[in-house]
Amino acid sequence: MNKRITSKEIAKLAGVSPSTISRAFSGDARISERTRKRIMSIADEHDYRPNAIARSLNSHRSGLVALVVNSIENPCEGQQLQYLVQRLQERELLPILLCCAGYDDKAHLMRMASAYQVDHAVIFSDMVSMADATQIFRTARPIMVSFEPISDPNISQLVVNGSKAADEVVAKAVSDGRNRFAYLTGRNSSWIDKQRKRWFADALARHGLSFIAESHGDYSYDSGFKEAVVLLRRSSIDAVVCGNDVMAIGVRDAATRVLGRKVPEDLAIIGQDGVNLALWECNDLTTLALDYAAYMDTIVGFIEDQALGREGAATVTHDYFVRWGTTC
Repeated sequence: MNKRITSKEIAKLAGVSPSTISRAFSGDARISERTRKRIMSIADEHDYRPNAIARSLNSHRSGLVALVVNSIENPCEGQQLQYLVQRLQERELLPILLCCAGYDDKAHLMRMASAYQVDHAVIFSDMVSMADATQIFRTARPIMVSFEPISDPNISQLVVNGSKAADEVVAKAVSDGRNRFAYLTGRNSSWIDKQRKRWFADALARHGLSFIAESHGDYSYDSGFKEAVVLLRRSSIDAVVCGNDVMAIGVRDAATRVLGRKVPEDLAIIGQDGVNLALWECNDLTTLALDYAAYMDTIVGFIEDQALGREGAATVTHDYFVRWGTTC
């Protein structure tokens, strides 16, 4: 193996100080663009790249952010992560992505990431134990996203509220003559899934109504399709609220293609998440949506506060809004 050239050797070749080499690679504005380009040219010629591990030992900062998610197959999580990863990279922070779906020992998965001395940890997954996450990432002051609110001075929390949006959707559906509502859940173990159902149950109760049927999916298109066939054949339903948009699209396809129901004339369908897929003309779904840019910016703000050493926990709530389509 060829011996790697050092920053001191690059500095000597470029006729500058070692600190100037460091500034060139960090984007420091204190050196001219002409000097930066000359240093980069010499570095490329000698296959030099700065040693991030050595730099982290000196600064006690790794620049790593653990992102603990359920699955990147989920359009909602993928959409969120695309924006968040871009924002982190703009700040020269590198994400470590941990996908919990299909992995039995999720605590071990988080310990593997923590071994790299991550500076920050953002927990999106509802498949992990909150106690495990806070213990394993305790030095990183974990950021919990859409978990059941907890009182912990070392944890920042991002929570969501869809009660007003659910009220708006239910009021519209009831005014259109709907009075036989069903709910298609995603995962019963999920705190946020229970919250989503409660928003709509409370909204219905204000009109003297309740869900007359319920079915259980797994957030996938297939589960939405299959459960809808059984649910709609078994009960006289005129509105289905789904735990996410992907299942709602499955419900719409089952209703129209298999059962011959017209949407929204015979059946109203409401999703939740507001993913880009729901906007497609072929779907045009009525859904509870979030301002994902503002949502992810809150996480970035938490990370920046931590990096600046600001103490104290923070809890920020984001409200869903209704994105109207043609399914309700």
